[in-house]
Amino acid sequence: KIGYGFGDMSSSMFWKIFSYYLPIFYSDIFGLSLVDAGILMLVTRIWDGVSDPMMGIIADRTKTRWGKYRPYLLWIAAPFSICGILLFTTPDWDYAAKLVWAYVTYILMMTVYTGINVPYGSMLGVMTSDTNEKTVFSSFRMFFAYGGSFIALSAWEPLCNFFTPMFDGSKATGTQFAMIAIASACFILFLLCFLMTREHIKSKSNVSIGSDFSSLLQNRPWWILIGAALGSNLFNTVRGSVVAYFFTYVICVDGDVSLPFFGLSILFYAGLFLSVGEVSNMIGVALTVPIAKRFGKKATFIYSNIALAVLSVLFFFMPANTVAGLWG
Repeated sequence: KIGYGFGDMSSSMFWKIFSYYLPIFYSDIFGLSLVDAGILMLVTRIWDGVSDPMMGIIADRTKTRWGKYRPYLLWIAAPFSICGILLFTTPDWDYAAKLVWAYVTYILMMTVYTGINVPYGSMLGVMTSDTNEKTVFSSFRMFFAYGGSFIALSAWEPLCNFFTPMFDGSKATGTQFAMIAIASACFILFLLCFLMTREHIKSKSNVSIGSDFSSLLQNRPWWILIGAALGSNLFNTVRGSVVAYFFTYVICVDGDVSLPFFGLSILFYAGLFLSVGEVSNMIGVALTVPIAKRFGKKATFIYSNIALAVLSVLFFFMPANTVAGLWG
């Protein structure tokens, strides 16, 4: 269970850095216009929507001595890490060439991310057939995912600030080496996930790809879950992608501010703000299993989203004078 959790810990470290810091990297360090960066992310997301089911079809028909899904953790761990480093690499080229580089590296990164993350997620179906055990596995997965997010988000800006002075103040190189540190950890975590897990259930796909696709289109619960996933991702993406800009251009120019508490000065920056959210997510995951057992998974999901909607609305009604008093 710990080994399985390591997989999503690795994926989440990358995903949260991409979601929260890649937009401001492209605009403020790499040098893309906001319009070009936005179109780039739209195109990449469209490709991601196509590549995910393609990878599912490929993985479902894979046969090796390690199983059908697990070997991808070994095969793609290194490309996964390398593509992350290339994504945060800024070549000294003209604007048009850099834009091409951004498209190539981002699409390549998301393709490799799909190549390792889709099989990883599918592994749960062949590790155990027990429904309650699957819930426990999912809880381990999400707990480690939020733990990885906490580490990555809290460490990203300090790592950038640590490496930048080593290269004559070059933020581009400092950011690249920060990603090298994160990517190295992700590589090790996926290898550990491969070594510490096993596929215990043998399954075989005996239907054609066309039949698979037809069944999927007629699967009403699948469409409902797709809608829920789209809504959830839209909320998280919009909220998360503006945090770095908010701290940089609204709270203070440098993206951090010192807050005195009990005589201590706490450095408050975007990563710390996001990390607090990840700790809260970890607490929520720890509570999921007992709550789901008590009320059922469907009811837990519905009422959690209602609470999320209410709290999100209340968040934006915080009085302006309260915020002003907090920042002193």
